[in-house]
Amino acid sequence: MGGPSPSDVVHLRRGGTSVVVDLGEGRLPRILHWGDDLGDLEADDLEAIRTASQPTIGDSVVTYPQPVPVLPLLAEGWLGRPGVAGSRAGRAFAPLFTAAAPTPVEGGVRSTARDAVSELDVEITLALTPEGVLTVDAAITNSGVDPYSVHALEPALPVPDRADEILDLTGRWARERSPQRHAFPVGAWVRESRGGKPGLEHSTLFAAGESGFGFERGAVWSIHLGWSGNQVLAAERMPAGTRLLRAGELLHPDEIVLAEGETYRAPTVYGMRGDGLNELSDRTHRMMRARPSHPSGPRPVLVNTWEAVYFDHDVDKLRAFARRAADLGAERFVVDDGWFEGRRDDRTSLGDWDVDRARWPEGLAPFAAYVRDLGMQFGLWFEPEMVNLDSDLARAHPEWVFDAGHGPGLPSRHQHVLDLGHPEAYAHVLTAVSRLVDEVGIDFIKWDHNRYLLDAAHSTTGRAGVHAQTLAVYRLMDELRRRHRGLEIESCASGGGRIDLGILARTDRVWPSDDNDPHERGPIQRWTSMLVPLEMQGTHIGAEVAHVTHRTASFDHRAATAFWGNLGVELDLADLDDETFARTARWVSAHKRFRALLHAGRLVRADTPSPVRVEGVVARDGSEAVFAYILDDLPATWPPTRMRLPGLNPDAVYEVTELAPGDPVPDGQRPPWMAAPLHMTGRVLHRVGLEPPLLDPDRTALFHVVLR
Repeated sequence: MGGPSPSDVVHLRRGGTSVVVDLGEGRLPRILHWGDDLGDLEADDLEAIRTASQPTIGDSVVTYPQPVPVLPLLAEGWLGRPGVAGSRAGRAFAPLFTAAAPTPVEGGVRSTARDAVSELDVEITLALTPEGVLTVDAAITNSGVDPYSVHALEPALPVPDRADEILDLTGRWARERSPQRHAFPVGAWVRESRGGKPGLEHSTLFAAGESGFGFERGAVWSIHLGWSGNQVLAAERMPAGTRLLRAGELLHPDEIVLAEGETYRAPTVYGMRGDGLNELSDRTHRMMRARPSHPSGPRPVLVNTWEAVYFDHDVDKLRAFARRAADLGAERFVVDDGWFEGRRDDRTSLGDWDVDRARWPEGLAPFAAYVRDLGMQFGLWFEPEMVNLDSDLARAHPEWVFDAGHGPGLPSRHQHVLDLGHPEAYAHVLTAVSRLVDEVGIDFIKWDHNRYLLDAAHSTTGRAGVHAQTLAVYRLMDELRRRHRGLEIESCASGGGRIDLGILARTDRVWPSDDNDPHERGPIQRWTSMLVPLEMQGTHIGAEVAHVTHRTASFDHRAATAFWGNLGVELDLADLDDETFARTARWVSAHKRFRALLHAGRLVRADTPSPVRVEGVVARDGSEAVFAYILDDLPATWPPTRMRLPGLNPDAVYEVTELAPGDPVPDGQRPPWMAAPLHMTGRVLHRVGLEPPLLDPDRTALFHVVLR
């Protein structure tokens, strides 16, 4: 091929991020730089970057580092995870693509390439959002006559050699998104989700950065896959020195088989970066808030009936419950599980979406109207993708239940999975839910998903159906929102089991965990917020004795933990004493006062040693902030750390006062500066900090910071 032209190297520059892409030599795109803004670069500068990126190669390109294409290929000397994997009945397993001239797109560039021998075409689009988030979209098309089975289409983003530490998240039910850190090893660190959803153990944040990187400092890069089904995330380091972050859909054998002319489009890979995790997550939050579909207006304070009544639905009690919710200042009332025919526990009737007339003699519509007359929206719980075998639906249509040939598989929470890839099953669910939205007047759906998809196969063919199920769920949500303008949906999956940018494109709220214990919930919310902005994160005030952990927590600590999100209340309001009710109302009022700030400002966390957490939200113009000082356990020494407040305008003078919707910090625990409003510059508040209050364990103190 002829020598490269200046247009062979492209500089994408947006939102404080630069991406330099080499499109020369007829190869797939290779990223030479993904990181800090490099400023204005001329063609000569870009050519110099390409020249400086070429390694010294001896007798084998396999042995020495080189810029690796976004889809690494075995045929080009890559010995790690292939970017394209598949075959045509055993053939065409190692494609070698020749790229065509790139095409500009909004914020980026698109490259198409062909392998005439393998009869495959690929398309790769790299783009930067205005906030500096890198998106990668890849597609593969079968241009041959014989079918082509796609095993993987897995883009890779390079990180520099100073990214020598990995941070990802793990978890379980009621303890989602627990961080774990370790050195970036030679080889591959691979996280897989095989349960038909990202899962409770999903690494919502998958990052590599400089050793010791934290919230406030240290270069860090992260990837996220915008997909709500099976997936794989990987960090890969080769002996030759290349370091990559990878993401793609995890496909079952022959789940995607392309006929001639058919295309498989991989889920979008998102690349976020920053100087510290605060900057990284803020890019994501700003990207999400810029979407036309992002929930707008004040996020309604919600009351949910689940932990208050569970399956015990009594219309008179729930009317009293709703009246108290309205008196509290709630703006949305949600009836949870237990409203449909025969549903007395979680063993029966799932899938039979008919209102239980024994409990609701007049149906749900009059009650929903009653709720609206009280000034609140009406919400209802569904689990549209699931079915109990003890249900009219399963008895009438056993072929609609996933079955790989050994029956419907292991039960989980006494339920199985409805195959929405079956057209009749999909139509049944769409019709049933849509009818109720119309008849009842539903404003909000709590959409649950409590069972993993294990041996999830179409009963008629035995072929894997997870990919089709994920797309069917997307279509179902999209169609419901199209039919019912203004309908909002919350993603719940045994708590936080399905939180990703695929489902977030179709929902307005997520439920981070079934655990309302503030000792556990605080860290869960912290790490959920690496992806999810606070206005989309449901945070509820639960019972004094947590229903999951049975730990006892003070009211103010429970409320202060729920304060940071889309506030909800899950207390039994009908039986709540007057003093606790009044205390709850004060917290609801405080949240309403500050939610415009909480739901639009910049979320910051200070780098503090355990057991201390310092978190806050700072207005975009720096005019105001709210901070929390949280003590999760009894420290071995006191004070464990100064209370430093990041994110403020360093040269502005601020006034700091305690914000106490509940009880203020007791006199014996207050440092002297809390006796009167304190005035300090943002720089001093961050660099020097304040003596913290002598809190008891599992306590929170809130502070209001305003420009003087």
